Amino acid sequence: MSSQSLHLFPPFRAEHIGSLKRPKILLDQRVAFDKKECTPQELRAVEDQSIQKIVDVQRQAGIKTLTDGEFRRHMFFDGVFDNLEGMTLVPDAPASLFKMYVPDVAGFQVRDFKGADTWICTGKLRRTKPFYVDQFNGLKQFVKPEEVPHIKVTICAPEWFHLRHGEHAYNTEIYKNDAEYFAHIAKAYREEIADLYAAGCRNIQIDDPLLAYFCAESMLKGMKEEGVDSEALLDTYIKAYNDFLPARPKDMTIGLHLCRGNFKDGRHFSEGGYDRIAVKLFNEIDVDCYYLEYDTARAGTFEPLQFLPPHKSAVLGVISSKLSQLEDISSLKKRIDEAAETMTRGQWKRTKEEALNQLSISPQCGFASHSEGNVISDEVMAKKLKLVSETAKQIWTDA
Repeated sequence: MSSQSLHLFPPFRAEHIGSLKRPKILLDQRVAFDKKECTPQELRAVEDQSIQKIVDVQRQAGIKTLTDGEFRRHMFFDGVFDNLEGMTLVPDAPASLFKMYVPDVAGFQVRDFKGADTWICTGKLRRTKPFYVDQFNGLKQFVKPEEVPHIKVTICAPEWFHLRHGEHAYNTEIYKNDAEYFAHIAKAYREEIADLYAAGCRNIQIDDPLLAYFCAESMLKGMKEEGVDSEALLDTYIKAYNDFLPARPKDMTIGLHLCRGNFKDGRHFSEGGYDRIAVKLFNEIDVDCYYLEYDTARAGTFEPLQFLPPHKSAVLGVISSKLSQLEDISSLKKRIDEAAETMTRGQWKRTKEEALNQLSISPQCGFASHSEGNVISDEVMAKKLKLVSETAKQIWTDA
């Protein structure tokens, strides 16, 4: 299989989702920092040391789109709402504050939910400081000047706390409705994207497992029982995206990552193919590419890719970041070939080669969506990344 280089988004055929396993020295230092046993400068020094090494791991594996592994975070969604003025931390929030139809909330409820830290909007939302610019600049020092445009920054989805809390998400004396609430969130994202661009960032990935939850029968059923219109809510979230995405510069790539959960024991939280949301996902959200979980049957078939328009691309997560067993390259190639063949049967007339040119390959999720990381070794992670690049080279001539 081969394809001429018409591919624009994302920059490379072999991708990874963003988070990588943190070394023990970094985990230990963060524990010490949380206990106030070391200074911010001492923590930063260990973060820098660890990031420099993980950049080398990516290079050695043949991954050209570089990230800092999210080594300066505890959770993948850190960064926005914990830095946004008007948000208030609620420690050990009771179950009554959460929507139990949200799959990951329900998953923790099964495990004797006794409260969890969360963020609620209690005042007008304003971005008074950058969210991720410091992390971008922190990684820039470890890459070559020509690699700076290849840095990928992963950011939190705009509806993260809204879905989890529903009517509890914001104080109705501050915002009368969702439209007012998301208008200020969109303004904050526009400002952040502008500052990231000014710093040299050209590649952003928005991590949004919540959109995949709209494919889960369990959540749709729970919403219906509570009188929530799931289609209307999905439309609200799409509008929230499109209130800030069109403002990005033309030479900045923004991708959207969907998965079904990636907790430390390899647990997922939802199931269901993209069929329920494919038309809106691929045609109404103004992003350039989609990072899609496709390593197990819970993600469904490739049929929804028929709705991917010709000017966008999909990064197929056919390699697991949870299981230590290495996938077979020939099987991976067959799956990518199957996806491209499926796309030729869609509403747009395209050849198999043209369809293939809209695709890339990656793991289905990160290797450490939370600080502890998945239950695989550093060595296996490196082999998985190498497998991504080796498979891409066998499929695409421009890999």
